[in-house]
Amino acid sequence: MSTRQNPVLSTRARWLGAACAAVFSVSAGAQGTIKIGEINSYKAQPVFLDAYKQGMALALEEANAAGGVGGKKFELVTRDDNANPGEAVRLAEELISRERVDLLAGTFLSHVGLAMTDYAKQKKVFFLASEALTDKVTWGSGNAYTYRLRTSTYMLAASLVPEALKLKKKRWAIVYPNYEYGQSAADTFKKLMKAQQPDIEFVTEQAPPLGKVDAGSVVQAISDAKPDAVFNALFGADLAKLVREGSTRGTFKDIPVVSVLTGEPEYLEPLRDEAPVGWIVTGYPWYSIDTPEHKAFVAAYQKKFGKEELRLGSVIGYTTIKSLVEGVKRAGGKTDSESMAKAFSGLKVATPDGPIEFRALDHQSTLGVYVGKVALKDGKGVMVDYHYVPGEKLLPSDDEVRKLRPAN
Repeated sequence: MSTRQNPVLSTRARWLGAACAAVFSVSAGAQGTIKIGEINSYKAQPVFLDAYKQGMALALEEANAAGGVGGKKFELVTRDDNANPGEAVRLAEELISRERVDLLAGTFLSHVGLAMTDYAKQKKVFFLASEALTDKVTWGSGNAYTYRLRTSTYMLAASLVPEALKLKKKRWAIVYPNYEYGQSAADTFKKLMKAQQPDIEFVTEQAPPLGKVDAGSVVQAISDAKPDAVFNALFGADLAKLVREGSTRGTFKDIPVVSVLTGEPEYLEPLRDEAPVGWIVTGYPWYSIDTPEHKAFVAAYQKKFGKEELRLGSVIGYTTIKSLVEGVKRAGGKTDSESMAKAFSGLKVATPDGPIEFRALDHQSTLGVYVGKVALKDGKGVMVDYHYVPGEKLLPSDDEVRKLRPAN
């Protein structure tokens, strides 16, 4: 997206400033409100989280226009964790003790999400992890007070396995950022592929540090390994560097690539006409989803923020607030942690992508994922030939989940 000022962006900026002033003008001691404390890496991940904040604002406005819950309106208080787990925990303490928030939500990065998951367990505080992808949020570190909205790393990787199997390729290269999300995505893909295709070989694994990929070295290593196909989990600036270096060298010209997250507008948009055509990806093709629920969401979003493009963050932010509102309703207006934890167990929520449920078994929502291919349209990357995979079809058996999740 161009950084030049234009009327739409200027209007958006003025609206955001006015909205923030309105939202945060309510004093900490305000009566008759339900306060949501939201912690996220806004400065570190602005492309996703600017749209996420807009989605939250839209859902908040809708909830309050409908009268809130039990006559109480909702108020949002956000904090930036600087992509630091310790800072996130400190802010959570501050939000609870000083701002007197009723609910906690948020987190984008997996290690920050895990810190908040542990905080919720130790302090017995309800926490909705909106975006953090690591499977440990609901499995290894899962607890009675933590739920997660976004499709998990396991689910994302699993959604690509059927498409990868159709390629009938034996020698695979694996590329992922070397932290919790990337490691989990790679491990899940390898495990599920091996189970279905026992003769598969993983001829090279490239795991650069997050945000510090040496694309030349990675692409050279892939070329040297001579794979038949590639699985990629890089995103953001790392993804852009990989795509551009691979295009320059022609590395991916005749090699199929399956890639987690790449079809999200957040990551396709910066590539514009350099988008990796033909890659099999997960993403969010908001511009052509034709269901009534999604079309209504897009219309409401663009009416409020102008005719700008949506991002996955838009719908995740919106659905985060919608889920919290429905949880409070189911709890009969109560917002204490025990009531909210109980209310979220099996909670059903209507979303722009259809109905979802927060599973009682592991507290993971059944929000699904779009899987398709990258194509070019009007000089930019889009998803085509896609289909939606409901989240409940992407999770392991209940018995396996019980083994992965501690008793609580």
